[in-house]
Amino acid sequence: MERGVAVARPPAARSAKARFVEAGLTGARRAAARFVGVHLGAARSDRGSATVWSVGAIAVLCVVFGAVLALGQAVVVRHRAAGGADLAALAAADHWADGPEVACARAEGVARDQGTRLVRCAMVGEISDVTAASGRGPFTAEVRARAGPAGPVMSQAPLPPGSQGTPRPAGRAAPGAPAPGPLGGQTRLARLVPR
Repeated sequence: MERGVAVARPPAARSAKARFVEAGLTGARRAAARFVGVHLGAARSDRGSATVWSVGAIAVLCVVFGAVLALGQAVVVRHRAAGGADLAALAAADHWADGPEVACARAEGVARDQGTRLVRCAMVGEISDVTAASGRGPFTAEVRARAGPAGPVMSQAPLPPGSQGTPRPAGRAAPGAPAPGPLGGQTRLARLVPR
């Protein structure tokens, strides 16, 4: 080697201090860059940005998927409560003649069989007013249903002339007609009553 000839070091062999000086970093900025472990050179790289975008997109999709699942759960709970309330109201209206206590006990049993719980049961004459609830926590739904008599049952036999469409009196039923009910008359079916 001759004197006076400087041998250039390759870029990888330069010290960290020399790189910071070339980049114009001094004092606190140099310490912060060293602490973070980031190379603050003149040319910055976009390397790794696709990973950040992918993680963000996956997080958004997870939130949307969770919201759809929660909405589906709320719909299922609402339908279960509605079905339980309807059937409990029909059961109570079907047993109105046994008294409100028996009718509401029957409604509670039907609601329990449907996976719901009876919140309220009231009998006003032949009409039952029932509220059933389903679900727990934020996914709780309460549905109210009313049921009452379907009206008099018409016999299946042809009406005699001059009756003008009135139902036949209770007694022997025509072939194919409903059997007489427990009170001696014909059976009356319960139906849901609009609110």
